[in-house]
Amino acid sequence: MKQLPDNVAAYKRTAEFNQDTIPVGLLHAHQTKDAVWAKIVVLEGQLQYTINEPEKEVLILDEQVYGVVEPTMLHEVKPLGKVRFYVEFYR
Repeated sequence: MKQLPDNVAAYKRTAEFNQDTIPVGLLHAHQTKDAVWAKIVVLEGQLQYTINEPEKEVLILDEQVYGVVEPTMLHEVKPLGKVRFYVEFYR
């Protein structure tokens, strides 16, 4: 599992999303800006996290497994039933 680098600090967090309120943009390939990392934290349920590059990787996130988004890498999420999560940004 990917880890956040030791030298980054959290600076912003999204609102809490659920299967009905996920912004459409998160469901399709998108990316963070250069030098911006993110952590996808699931509070309830499961979320499919797909990293599209450099090689496709599909992870199932839940309360015990969070997702790490590397800068500029295309990725997307998909709810697997009922889910609650938020995204925290680091630089």
